[in-house]
Amino acid sequence: MPKRIECAGLQIDEALHSLLIQEIAPGTGIEPDHFWQGLADIWAALGPENKRLLAERDSLQAQIDQWHRDHRVKAFNSEAYEAFLREIGYLHPEPAPFTITTDNVDPEIATIAGPQLVVPVMNAR
Repeated sequence: MPKRIECAGLQIDEALHSLLIQEIAPGTGIEPDHFWQGLADIWAALGPENKRLLAERDSLQAQIDQWHRDHRVKAFNSEAYEAFLREIGYLHPEPAPFTITTDNVDPEIATIAGPQLVVPVMNAR
């Protein structure tokens, strides 16, 4: 079992803790304690929603698995399957048409060509 170190209320793997202190943090101007506290704050803010979403994913997957078990001897019916996926909330109606622009986007994304984006050439930059 990996050894853990407590930082800002988090249980951190000793190897990760050492990596941050010895190789990542030096020269960045960020103190390791400040980093761990920031991570703890993020986890406190987003952790409950993340757990809820993971539980929802597990519930959806269990329902999908059960549907397949219940229908394994029948010929596959794509319309019935799609209706089932919509009924359980896995599929949602298609949204109305929309457009996206590059207003108020950092220059590194909006105007500077580079390997960071793989998009069709006709999309706005």
